[in-house]
Amino acid sequence: MTTTDQSLSEGRLNAIDCDVHPAVESMKVLLPYFDEHWQEQVTVRGIDGLNPTSYPPEMRVNCRSDWRGRDRIPVSKVEQLSSQALDGLGSQLAICNCLYGVQSVYDENFAAALARAVNSWIQTEWLDREPRLRASIIIPTQNPDLAVAEIERLALDRRFVQVMVLAMGDMPLGRRFYWPIYEACARHGLPLGIHAGSAFRHAPSCTGWPSYYLEDYVAQAESFQAQLASLICEGVFTKYPGLSVVMMESGFSWLPNFMWRSNKTWRAMRAEIPWVERPPADIIRDHVRFTLQPTDEPPLAADLDRILNQIGTDEALLFSTDYPHWHFEGTDMLPVGLSPTMIRKIAHENPRKAFPRLKEVAA
Repeated sequence: MTTTDQSLSEGRLNAIDCDVHPAVESMKVLLPYFDEHWQEQVTVRGIDGLNPTSYPPEMRVNCRSDWRGRDRIPVSKVEQLSSQALDGLGSQLAICNCLYGVQSVYDENFAAALARAVNSWIQTEWLDREPRLRASIIIPTQNPDLAVAEIERLALDRRFVQVMVLAMGDMPLGRRFYWPIYEACARHGLPLGIHAGSAFRHAPSCTGWPSYYLEDYVAQAESFQAQLASLICEGVFTKYPGLSVVMMESGFSWLPNFMWRSNKTWRAMRAEIPWVERPPADIIRDHVRFTLQPTDEPPLAADLDRILNQIGTDEALLFSTDYPHWHFEGTDMLPVGLSPTMIRKIAHENPRKAFPRLKEVAA
């Protein structure tokens, strides 16, 4: 019996959590990680009180009440994450994805400085203090040259295991404008992580600006589908066959229909994109992975099993809690009805395949 099998038999998941969220309490926390010029600019221009977070801090979905504590901004201290997400939920490793407003800044120079500060803050205040943590490299997508420079700066630190962008930005992610970023990711063996979130340049809905946050939240799934289609149709995976993509907080129940419709349309219109030589569903199975939470779980376990069978691979899903966001009660992180084999794949094997640098950690 392997260590993983023994843990499962004893009721301990001991998983690799592929999506947790440390939070920047305020811009003041990042001040020591700016250079002298930007320290002065942030202070003089009054930016030090800025807090461009993706989630409204007081929304209940942003944090479970028993995890929130007394702080208005949840999970701003590494000790809290260690006790609640690692010890409390029983994970052996967790990947930090800091959702801060780097990609919403119009000044690309400040965006680069802000990305550098956030990454250095994660490096010093989180990774150095908790050996069970890994992290994503935050980049300024406003300028691919500056984004590549930040990837190069951190690529030698093996605790950074992927490069993260948001699902909704200035343009579709397949555009050649972004290709230097993908070249750097492929060269360093770093997956491209696409996380739910927006630069708020454009409406989150294809029909315009909604009235309520609920509409914005639900519409995120549409943006992931649009980005996935863009990456495939523009030929990103043909140009960079070693590139892998991880979609975080995208859901996955929409995937079978998307794969079927993409294949059907590609067969009829493949002359338009001759560089896409394989059915889109095959490309997705080889190159794209999806974090587990939030799971749009159907009422019957058999229905979930049907969705997984229709996806056509047992390597598509990666375990995640999305801590501290509130998607499940107590410690019920997994959908009901998953087999022990599937749980082992999702919690252990798939993350190690998706993130090559995790293979350096003993199983």
